[in-house]
Formats: sequence, structure tokens, C-alpha cells
Amino acid sequence: MSHSAGQAGHSVGQVAGYARVTVRTLHHYDAIGLLVPSERSHAGHRRYSDADLDRLQQILFYRELGFPLDEVAALLDDPEADPRAHLRRQHELLTARIEKLRKMAEAVEHAMEARKMGINLTPEERFEVFGGKDPERFAEEAEARWGGTKEYVESQRRAARYTKDDWKRLQAEVDAWSERYAALVAAGDPPTGEAAMDLAEEHRLHIHRWFYECPYEMHVGLAGMYVADERFKAFYDSMHPGLAEHLKDAITANAARHTS
Repeated sequence: MSHSAGQAGHSVGQVAGYARVTVRTLHHYDAIGLLVPSERSHAGHRRYSDADLDRLQQILFYRELGFPLDEVAALLDDPEADPRAHLRRQHELLTARIEKLRKMAEAVEHAMEARKMGINLTPEERFEVFGGKDPERFAEEAEARWGGTKEYVESQRRAARYTKDDWKRLQAEVDAWSERYAALVAAGDPPTGEAAMDLAEEHRLHIHRWFYECPYEMHVGLAGMYVADERFKAFYDSMHPGLAEHLKDAITANAARHTS
């Protein structure tokens, strides 16, 4: 800052303009004794000398590096203060901050990747595989409920790899299982019967094979949701009235016979 001071130095407004800081900031620096204007105008108003401007430049340099105001004051006024030692410390702090920000950026990238995962099919392929049913209609809710779980991450990872043929195979499995389970319910077979429990086991293995590891305890938890959540209940009951409740009981019975 090589402005000529003239007789009466620089006003607070001028200095704010030169240094691109607010007048309020300069008043604060004055109030705490960090930068007290050393001249007065003829009318008695405080004015900044060129030496004051040099000091302001140093203050702003340290502020830019993240030093708190009390440390800036010590650096500028304490004859014992060693600017190099302070700069070294500040360098360490900045390096640590850079590392932290890098890790945060990495985490955000992973999150972006995870969001990109899912069903990688063209709209035409999607329609061919799923017809009018949108397989991701629960996607947002699923992410909200289970987004942090390893099962959710694993199912997203696997789903991202599946081709159109994979999805067709998966869908065919679901359809074949649905037909058999609907027939079983229609025939009045009890959920605790061998046939119902075997189909419940198939249901668990389908999840295990296509999406994520599904131990019995988790399967029982899912079964509760198939009844409690209206949309899941409607999905299963559309196969046959009362199928959701029947399946829940069959899954519970199947888990008991495998874990008792």
C-alpha cells in the first residue's frame, strides 16, 4: 500500500476501501487496540498514517492465515514473539485442515457414487423387465430408512452390476415364487406348514442371493414390515388376499425351525 498520506493521513473510509475491509472491522481493531490510527486531522478526527497501513497489511496477512486476533496482536507487539515459529505452527494447522477437507471431499465423492448406483438400465430396458411397475418407487424411502446400513450399500453395489438379463432372471424368480405362494394360500395351507416354511426360506435366499446377506433375524424384521407398511402389505396382498400376514407368520416359523 503505497498511498501518500498528505498532511492529515487517511480516513477510516479510505482505508476500508484500500484494504477491502469494512469500516466496522477497522473500528473494532481500534477498540481492541490492535490498530489505533496514529494521526489526527485538523478537526480532531483520527487518521491512518502509512505506518498504520503497513501494520494493517500485516494484520490482514495473519488473519488470512487463520490466526485469531489476540495472536496477531502478540505477533506484532511482543518483542519475544517469533513469527517463524508461529508460521510453522500455522502451517501445521493448515496442513491438518487440508487433510481433513480432503477426507471430507472423499466421503462426499463416495456418497455421490452410492447415489449413482442402482438399476443401470435404459428406460426401454426397464419397461421390458418391469413393465409398468417402477422398481425404485420406494428408493428414496429405502435410502432414508437404511441408507447408512451395510445391507443397503451392498444391495446398491450389487444392483449396479446387474444387466437387463440379470433383472429378467430376478423378476422371473419373483413371479414364479409369487404364483406358488398364492396357490398355497388359496389352498388354505397353514403358514406353519412345511410347504409355507420352505417358500419362506426361498424368499430369504432370494434376498440373500440378489441383494444382501439376510440372516433369519433380519428376515423376521422384514416380515414385520411387510404387514406394518401399507405399501409392502398391498404389494404382497395383490398376489392373494391375506398373503402378507400369511408370509409374515411363515417367515417367523421358518426362522424358529432353523435357529431353535
